[in-house]
Amino acid sequence: MAAADSAVQVFVRFRPTASFAQDFINLGEDNKTIDIHLKKDEKFGVVNNKRSDWSFKVDGILHDVTQENVYSVAAKSVVSKALDGYNGTIMCYGQTGAGKTFTTTGPMEKYQQRGIIPRALQQVFKEIEERTDQSVIVRISYLEIYNEALFDLLATLPDVPTPDTQMSIVDAAPGVHVKGLSMHLAGNEEQALNLLFEGETNRIIGSHILNKHSSRSHCIFTIHLESHSRTLSDAKYTMSKINLVDLAGSERLGKTGSEGQVLREATYINKSLTFLEQAIIALTDRKRDHIPFRQSKLTHALKDSLGGNCSTVLVANVYGEAIQIDETLSTLRFACRMKCIPVESVVIEHYDPLRVVKILQKEIEHLKRELAVHDTLANRSPITYEPFTENQITEINSQVRRYLNGTLDEIEILNLRQIQEVFSQFRRILRLQEQEVETRLKQKYIFIDKTDSAAVSAAQKTGLLDADGHLVGEVDGQSFGIGVAPFSPKTNTSLSGRKAKRRKSKDASSVSRKEGIISPGISQDQELVSATKLAPLTASMKELEGRDGIAREQDTRAADNPYSEQPGKEEIGRPSTPPAKPAAFEEFKAEKGSELNKIFRENKSILSDRKKKLKEITQRINMIKQEIDVTSQELNVMKLEREKEGEYISDDGHVIIDEKEFMLIIRLKDLKKQYRADYEELQDLKAEVQYCQKLVDQCRQRLLTEFEAWYNESFIISEDMQNSMKEVGSIRPGLIPADKLLSLGEDEQEKYDKLQKELLMEVPGALPFYSAKNRSQQKHYYSRAVSRLPPVKKKPGLLNSTMKNKSPFLTMAM
Repeated sequence: MAAADSAVQVFVRFRPTASFAQDFINLGEDNKTIDIHLKKDEKFGVVNNKRSDWSFKVDGILHDVTQENVYSVAAKSVVSKALDGYNGTIMCYGQTGAGKTFTTTGPMEKYQQRGIIPRALQQVFKEIEERTDQSVIVRISYLEIYNEALFDLLATLPDVPTPDTQMSIVDAAPGVHVKGLSMHLAGNEEQALNLLFEGETNRIIGSHILNKHSSRSHCIFTIHLESHSRTLSDAKYTMSKINLVDLAGSERLGKTGSEGQVLREATYINKSLTFLEQAIIALTDRKRDHIPFRQSKLTHALKDSLGGNCSTVLVANVYGEAIQIDETLSTLRFACRMKCIPVESVVIEHYDPLRVVKILQKEIEHLKRELAVHDTLANRSPITYEPFTENQITEINSQVRRYLNGTLDEIEILNLRQIQEVFSQFRRILRLQEQEVETRLKQKYIFIDKTDSAAVSAAQKTGLLDADGHLVGEVDGQSFGIGVAPFSPKTNTSLSGRKAKRRKSKDASSVSRKEGIISPGISQDQELVSATKLAPLTASMKELEGRDGIAREQDTRAADNPYSEQPGKEEIGRPSTPPAKPAAFEEFKAEKGSELNKIFRENKSILSDRKKKLKEITQRINMIKQEIDVTSQELNVMKLEREKEGEYISDDGHVIIDEKEFMLIIRLKDLKKQYRADYEELQDLKAEVQYCQKLVDQCRQRLLTEFEAWYNESFIISEDMQNSMKEVGSIRPGLIPADKLLSLGEDEQEKYDKLQKELLMEVPGALPFYSAKNRSQQKHYYSRAVSRLPPVKKKPGLLNSTMKNKSPFLTMAM
């Protein structure tokens, strides 16, 4: 099959920051180019050959994007190809605190911000449901590499046995295999998320200046997929895997300020990342034969993921701040080296031996029917093509013996199976004759095994062997002799007679050596027996596939409507089906709440009148203000003209003005007086409007509260519950929220089921995520509670042998 990719895909994700270094970092308009420019240091003088400009070409830039956009751009295609049989790897690399773990897994608290791994699991099981022609088996493993040691993050599960030996990485035939790493079946998304959250709680994290929750180890979450066709005639199946790698961040000890154990962890992290970069450099060199994968556990574990037969995607997480520009450059250089690694991913197909057997059995049956049709068309007598019975084999043996004795001239040939059986009977008769010849020779001669030193010494003592160990009549090239001829008074036997006897003995001995050869007839019998034994196995496989189909159909129905059947959870009885609230509200205003509605409408009318007056006086004030401005402007113009023409001053020192200017001054005073009066009235009206608005709001709230109480008492809350509430206290039942009142008798499980329903209605895909999160939290709380229990002092003699394996709670109860 053709290759799926030609090189590793690289995406760069910038950590969101308010102080993005726009003076140093320039993002191209094509969203694939990153240019970095650094100002030259003036302390080196005019001649400064230090490089200050870099340009990096990647497959995409993820800047100020959501988690959903990151997944759709970088990871979605890899997961789809994995279901088609291609291996895939998604790796997050970068400086510590740059957002690698956030990109890979995301926070466990918020569904919308979940990372690549939860979204990949959701996509896997969603596409499995859509691919009705395939049956996909999903297995999960979670590996952690901490300080060059391998750990299974899922080893805390109860079904994982304790390993006998230390975990190790082995180069197996399909690829790299971690010996001792557990793999767990996941039947749905919730089970897979349970495994993810279980592993996340076992990860090792630390704290330093750049990151309070820094991953101190490399983690590889692997989704193993085995896809079979639901068509029994198709024996091919594919096996693929998706490696989701969260690498620990590279650290500069001068910036992180690590000490003690954190310093030791940082040393191992930087060392393994250095070896990883060396392996990347070697992979980009096409002329290089040796790749140093065994330098560290990380590179050895990622041997299958770095190019080759794997669709690899690298997400480089970097800072966008100027203070981290050196680490950003280092990460971008690594990303560009990764982009040069050649990739040629192909689908490796396997064959299911059980299905192959079924297909061959069907083909045999088909060929038998074809032969029967051919015999019918050729007007041949009915011939059976089934294996021969014991009576038929005995009859063929009799025919062969008569043929050898000469009483039968020829054997009639019916089919190929008969020919094979005839040759088989020839072989058997020949072997019987060989055995008879060997038996006669043993009766007439003494056989000595030359490899048995004790037998040779005894023969030399009895005179059967000469000093050189030669036997009379020894056969050349054999491991034993045929012995010494017994003493006979007939000494005139001819030499030619003895030679003929020796030649006959030699031929009989050589024939007896060939008894270990298996004949084709016996092999055919064994094949028939194997086929007979496989018949019950075929039936059991059909029954198993039928059960799997029924179980899968039930799972699909449950996924479509998880609350269709919930035994043990009865619906609370109501007097009748509650009407729609708009219609019920109109009914309430006309009958039960008519008085409240009348007061509300009166207050609303008063408020409307006051707002109308407020609007009128506001307009009048604005008009007065405009007239004041116009009058003031006219007075200023007249004053400037008077000063320009010259002023007339009276005897008492006052400036003499004309009548027009005097009338403007009087008008301006009247306008200002009117403005002040209207403004005071405006303030009073505003206070009245606020008071009326408050009364209207109170009336509205009272009307709605009374309506909710009436609606709950009339349609939602049963009469029995209302009576019981009245007996307990003086609180009106309708004033209590219906959901809280109805949940008074619910236990925690019912409340959790109700919460699940609400989440399912809001975001259907969030239900498995929150279910797995809740299960993980429950297990965490249980483990913490058990660890806080005080040790139980056991008195001697109270525990017998049958109680040694019981839990601590049973011991405490006793």
